[in-house]
Order: sequence, then C-alpha cells, then structure tokens
Amino acid sequence: MNGKAKPVVVGIVGNGAAARFHTRNYGRVHGLEVKVKGVASRTPEGAARFAREHGLPVAYPSLEAMLDDPEINLVDLCVPNSLHHPLAVQCARAGKNVVVEKPLTGYFGPGDPDWIANGFSRETMLVEALRGADEMIAAVRESGVKLCYAENWVYAPPIARAVRLISHADHTILRIIAEQSHSGTGSDYNMRWVTAGGGSLFNKGCHPLSAALYIKRSEGLRKYGRPIRPRSVIAEVKNLSRIESFTHEEPRWIREGWVDCEDWGTMVVTFEDGSVAQITAGDNTMGGVVNLLSIYSSKLVVHCNINPNTSLLVYAPRGDIWGDEQLREKVETNAGWQFSNPDEEWITGYAQELQDFCEAVALDREPLCGAELGRDTILVLYGAYLAADTGQRVDLSPWMGK
Repeated sequence: MNGKAKPVVVGIVGNGAAARFHTRNYGRVHGLEVKVKGVASRTPEGAARFAREHGLPVAYPSLEAMLDDPEINLVDLCVPNSLHHPLAVQCARAGKNVVVEKPLTGYFGPGDPDWIANGFSRETMLVEALRGADEMIAAVRESGVKLCYAENWVYAPPIARAVRLISHADHTILRIIAEQSHSGTGSDYNMRWVTAGGGSLFNKGCHPLSAALYIKRSEGLRKYGRPIRPRSVIAEVKNLSRIESFTHEEPRWIREGWVDCEDWGTMVVTFEDGSVAQITAGDNTMGGVVNLLSIYSSKLVVHCNINPNTSLLVYAPRGDIWGDEQLREKVETNAGWQFSNPDEEWITGYAQELQDFCEAVALDREPLCGAELGRDTILVLYGAYLAADTGQRVDLSPWMGK
C-alpha cells in the first residue's frame, strides 16, 4: 500500500459467532494500519466480556457511545438480520463507514401461510425489504461513506480465482449451479420469519445467489461496461423435516422445529442476457456444510469446491480422538474419513473480505462487494418467495431500480 492509506479503526457491534470470527480476521489484514478498538453489544456486560476475551481496549456502553468516538471510522454490524437496516442507517448518518453482514436486510414480520392468507402477500414483503435496502443505500450516499456488504462467497479463493480465470476468455456464461446446505441452523432466531426474514432459501441461499449475481455482474462489466442483472425467477420451497415418515424416525440428526420458515428451497434465476443460475439451499443435508458453485460457459467449465474439498483428508475410528477440534463445519460426527480444511476461515473468504473492506476505507474506494449487489440479492430472494407462493415466474423488472 502507498503512503496515502489512512488508518482504519474498527468498532464491532455484537458479541456472537460473527463478531468473533470478524475480530480474528481483522488481525489478518496486511499492508494497512488496522485496529479493532472496541465493541458494543445488547448489554454492557456482554460487551465487557467480549472485550476481555479478545483483548480490545474499549467496551462501549452503547452503539451511540461508539458512534460518538471520533477515532472509529468503520463499524462492523455483527447483529441479527432484523437490525441490519436500522443500525446501518444510524451508522451512516453518524458519518461512519459500515460493514453489513449477509443478507443485507429483509422483511421481518410473521410469515406463516394463515397470516399471509388474511390480507398480506409475499409481494408486500418484497416491497418492504427493498424499501429498507434503498434507505440504507440512500443513507450512505448522502453521508459519503462506504457500505460493505459482507458476502464472503465473493471473496472465497476458489470463486475469486474462477472469476480471474474466466475473465481471460471471449465467451458467454450460460449457466451457474450453486448450493449451500447442511443439517440445520444453529440459531433459533433463524427459524422465525420475524427475526430471520426468511428460511433456508434466504439465509443460506443468499450465499450462492450473491456469488452467481457477482459473476454475471463481472461478465457484463467486462463485455458491455455495465452489469448483467437478474430479470426473472421461479422457485419452490418446502419444509422437508415435516414429512410424516421422517417425524417418526429415531434418532434424527436433521434440525427440526421451524416455526414459519422453510427448511429447503430452490430457484432458477434468468438474467438479462438469457443465461440462468440454479440455486439450492437447505437445512436437511447431512455430512457437513456444502458450499459448491459450478460455471458452465460456451468455452469452459469451472467447479468451485469451497466445502467439501480434498485439501486435507483425515481419519479416526472414533470422533473423540480429535478432542474439541472442529474438523468440518456442521458435520454430525468426527469419526471416519473427513474432508477437513487447513484454514476454514481462509477458504470461505473471511480474511479476504475484510482485507477489501479495510482497503476501501483506507484508500477511499468502493468495496468489491457493495450495497448494489446486496440489493439485487434481496430482490431475487423475495421474488423467489413470491414465485413459490404463486407458482408462477416473477418478472423482477418493476423493482430493478437504477
């Protein structure tokens, strides 16, 4: 980096899993002066505990206190989905650059079919979610700050390398197939629409969807000087854990108890140029987390195996031999052969993501993954819910924006 880079001073909001791995990976940012100064949380006690555990100098009594600190120039929101919109707007209006975890925002209200049938609609959900996204975008533009959309798949080394490779060919990306699935969310709030904004298709499908949208955006910018954006979507959602025969099985390793969210979904997105992306997400896939993306073009094929991959294969006859080590995210047992990973946070792109965000702030440039990609992701996801509800293809053009 050159001498024009300014120091980046980070404030973390939240004290859960995302806050922990974000804090760790700020320590991997190189070539810049980066400091995580402190944390704010729902309770002062939680902030104080997190600060002690991670060696942070300040535990702020509130978000307002953090925003009043003139040294903080990047606020990282590691908070539930329903808080992304209001807190991002608050940070932007305070003149702070902001990191917003995936998904960018959503609709947060009851999602059960009976309630929908009594006068509400998935289209209203779509409109409300986009209204929140547009307010976030307006707030950062008015304040002249950056909104960094924390979609780690964009930065995952297999996908980042794939984008570089395919940029050298004169070709057309015809279709993309991608999936994120595992045996069930670890967060109860992800099982209720009012706190999660949707189920598996929303909270897991946003990863492969954002990556597919990013790949087509990059193709459009390279070929036409403008992104190739999504134009329509068809979809299906299910609660597979409610299949009667499954409910009588013992034992059961797949997560149950979904309140008003789906545990599986799939969609086919059609882009402006006629190409397609097939996206699947589920909370009922055993064997560890599945993070896969394939690109089929007129001249090449690329398979991105984020998880599982064969970079580190390990075996033990009993799972307890490995102690407390996590061999692979969401795997049900550590026994037998395992697709482990030398560095799980690196292969999934967290370090590279935060490197880009810190460079964006330090060098006053836009991040690779920003608000517009986050908005298109929200548009397609809620368009997919509308398509699944009506059984018809949904034309996204009325809500495309500029």
